[in-house]
Amino acid sequence: MVDENVFSEKLKQLSRRLAKIRAHGAVEPADLSADSDALDLISFNLFLAVQTCLDLATHLIAAEGWAPAATAREAFERLEEHGVISRETTRSLRQAVGLRNVVAHGYGHVDPAQIHAAATRGLPDLERFATELSAWVGRRLC
Repeated sequence: MVDENVFSEKLKQLSRRLAKIRAHGAVEPADLSADSDALDLISFNLFLAVQTCLDLATHLIAAEGWAPAATAREAFERLEEHGVISRETTRSLRQAVGLRNVVAHGYGHVDPAQIHAAATRGLPDLERFATELSAWVGRRLC
């Protein structure tokens, strides 16, 4: 059974991260190239937002007793297999995991254009994940 307190707190954390990204993400990619502090702040909050989505996914997988995911990307695939999230959301979150890995492991450097794209066009994907997950959990708790 899903721990409603954990689930609710993680959704709040995700919402806070998305708000921070939006507050600092209205700049252009060139602005991020010139302002390493803004780039770091947005990158870090993107990393934490994607990690929170992963935390939610793994919590649900464990709570439902489904086979554990071997990778972060597989966690989102597992949710799709069980009808929790859509194929579109799975595809988007798999890409987000790639960005999370770049930020976490610093593979060379973080591309300001990629961070800008994620901070502008990618946030609706994370919100869709939260909406789909919340709807599914809500049906299970009723």
